[in-house]
Amino acid sequence: MFDQLKNIKGLMGLMGRTDELRQKYDEVQERLGRRTVEADAGAGAVRVIVNGKLELVRVELDQAMIQTLTRADGEATVEQEQDNRKMIEELIKSAVNEGLNRARALFQQELQSAASEMNLPGLEGMFQAGR
Repeated sequence: MFDQLKNIKGLMGLMGRTDELRQKYDEVQERLGRRTVEADAGAGAVRVIVNGKLELVRVELDQAMIQTLTRADGEATVEQEQDNRKMIEELIKSAVNEGLNRARALFQQELQSAASEMNLPGLEGMFQAGR
């Protein structure tokens, strides 16, 4: 209950600082757009880059690794080709999800930093994961 009151008091203090908050928000957004995180799946077969605004910046496929993962002896059947395609799609999905998780963590760090820079007591904790 006291934590909630502390947060409410902090939010009330923000009411008179809207211009400063808007400027800080714009700065954080600009920084997040420049910062990126990387993630991969399939031992590097798929690599993604995501920025702090949670935008997928790039997907890279390691051709040699993909060929190794999808190699079939002789002629691949339609079923084998579908299985290979599903495996590559799953690797892409896994890499993107991990990249997004890392970008969310970056986003939270930037918000915590901004709240701290603005001397907003009690608000830094609002941006922690799981809240």
